[in-house]
Amino acid sequence: MTDEVVLRRAVAADAAAAADVYLRSFDAALPTVVRPHTDDDVREYIRDVVVPLRETWVAEADGGGIVGLMVLKEELLSQLYLDPQWRGRGIGDRFVALAKERSPGGLTLWTFQVNKPAHRFYERHGFAAVEFTDGSGNEEGEPDVRYVWRP
Repeated sequence: MTDEVVLRRAVAADAAAAADVYLRSFDAALPTVVRPHTDDDVREYIRDVVVPLRETWVAEADGGGIVGLMVLKEELLSQLYLDPQWRGRGIGDRFVALAKERSPGGLTLWTFQVNKPAHRFYERHGFAAVEFTDGSGNEEGEPDVRYVWRP
């Protein structure tokens, strides 16, 4: 039996759970990447900036609370994080389909070069790597790659 998962716009009351998803996902997927902000800083940023000022979506599982987070800013897919226990259930696929629906002219995103599973995921959804950097342009100082999707 699979739990029903609903994608919906985030509200202020979702901020703490969304931040927890981000923290768990980042730590599980990117253990070698040093986060430049404390857990409390991340929680504050998601509460005060991301949820109220960005197009923020959450995946809410029946009985499981918030299990995913996606943030859009026009054509930028700036965040897509899933609770590690909820990966592989199609939630990320649904988030990307929603992002394409919300930005039908195209999308761009950044991910770290060490995050090979993310590369495979986005490439499977039609994104192409168009730029590789040495990481000097991000807070983590971690080499990254920019992906673009065009319809």
